[in-house]
Amino acid sequence: MIGVAPLRLKISKLADRAPSGLVAAPTDLRAVDPYIAQELVHGRIALAGRILECGRGSPFSLEMPSAAFEERLHAFSWLRHVRASKSDEACTRARILVSDWIALYGRKIGGTAWAPETTAQRLIAWLSHSPIILQNADAGFYRRFLKSLGVQVAYLSLIGKYAADGETRLKIRIALAVASISLPNRPTRIARVGMKLDRELERQILPDGGHVSRNPRVMLELLLDLLPLRQSYINLGHDVPPGLVPAIDRMFPAIRFFRHQDGDLALFNGSTATLANELASVLRYDETSGRPSRALSDIGYQRLSSDDTVVIVDTGMPQSMELSRGAHCGCLSFEFSSVRNRFIVNSGFPSYAAADFKRASRSTAAHSTVTIGDTSSSRLSRSRLLGPIMVAGIGEVEVKRETDQKGADVLIAAHDGYLKEFGYIHERELELNAAGTKIKGRDLLRLTDKESRKSSMPLEAVSRFHIHPSIELFDEDEETVLMRAGDGTSWTFSAPGQTVRIADDVFMADASGIRPSQQIEIVFAVHDATDIRWLIERKL
Repeated sequence: MIGVAPLRLKISKLADRAPSGLVAAPTDLRAVDPYIAQELVHGRIALAGRILECGRGSPFSLEMPSAAFEERLHAFSWLRHVRASKSDEACTRARILVSDWIALYGRKIGGTAWAPETTAQRLIAWLSHSPIILQNADAGFYRRFLKSLGVQVAYLSLIGKYAADGETRLKIRIALAVASISLPNRPTRIARVGMKLDRELERQILPDGGHVSRNPRVMLELLLDLLPLRQSYINLGHDVPPGLVPAIDRMFPAIRFFRHQDGDLALFNGSTATLANELASVLRYDETSGRPSRALSDIGYQRLSSDDTVVIVDTGMPQSMELSRGAHCGCLSFEFSSVRNRFIVNSGFPSYAAADFKRASRSTAAHSTVTIGDTSSSRLSRSRLLGPIMVAGIGEVEVKRETDQKGADVLIAAHDGYLKEFGYIHERELELNAAGTKIKGRDLLRLTDKESRKSSMPLEAVSRFHIHPSIELFDEDEETVLMRAGDGTSWTFSAPGQTVRIADDVFMADASGIRPSQQIEIVFAVHDATDIRWLIERKL
């Protein structure tokens, strides 16, 4: 990485000449709320689940309510709410805050304000919402605004190839592409920036349409930026980078793959609550008209569906150690939805919670799968130097898919995450019948290396099934639990010969924050070969 001092010098030289003006303001497809703009006028800023009272003063001079709040504030994505309001008061307040940021942080490179992803988001936000920032602005502010845009473009251009792999690096390329056509530039410059975006899209958007992060929510966030970018290229008469449209077309069926019956996205690998109108605003641009595929083999997911029943299964692992920074230890976990209800889910990622909750959400126990010895199937680093990457655990996942004679869809998958520590392979079999009314499950733990057992004491395992907070649970007997949705749709969960219990839980992916929920647990002793079977059946 370039040192801070040389970086400042290089940026200073590159940004000596501010852009001469603005050419266009791309559309923002994200959800808006005029009420948030009104609160801003009254000196209250609501971000990341917190509120900061700043009155007529600058929020940048106050103590931040949380790290997530600070990131969101510096990213300026909240400007979209002001654009929805369009009131003179809200526009003036937005311009004052932009002016404050330029004065305090414009050339003070470093810290949260200049984190690569935050800077990329801010650059897109300032360009997209420049009409409201510049409404009734004087010439002096206009010059400072353009100068700051030039500095941010120069900064991102220099650090792009050094940024963290994955979403951050791609967002930088998207932001630079947006800037290349929103600010005056030669056609050769626009083409060069587009070529770099193309290369990153080809590397990160895999042939099956999935993103290398394996996070469904990331795919939505990328499309919210890529779709307006594509339209801006067309509207301004520029050649669209040749890889942009194919990448978008690959992503649409992939994002539909993760869509549950209630319209929300599945909660895997850092995914959190999805606003229905944001997903709808993206999917209305889908011209592929394709049904979701049965598998996303490149990123490691399987989908079983019949009638109005959907089962989505994680059968993969991180593409690299660096890309595991946000990955979850949820291999072989699944989610299940029926009619317009999600029944079995993963706990999800709590975007605005404390670090301990975020780490807990990544554990195997926070996913609908099996844990052995209260241990996750992959281990997360606690080193400040390395960051929260995966340093051990799953090295291989085997997947087999078939259709039986009665038309049932059968998935058999296994991982070796517990092999080194306990000597076991976890194999899970899921079967969805042709009518979509019955899901048969089987969890097999095979002891392949007796020498790896560190103790002769009995080993305990738990098969967890996290239940969406909207679902009510009722004990029918020791082996059976009734799951009932608000619309009356009901399914029974049973495990013959096992004790099925209802336990307290937390759902971490709710838009309002962490909320209480419940889970179904099967606790069992592990022997040389332990095989438990369970059944989820629709109650008619």
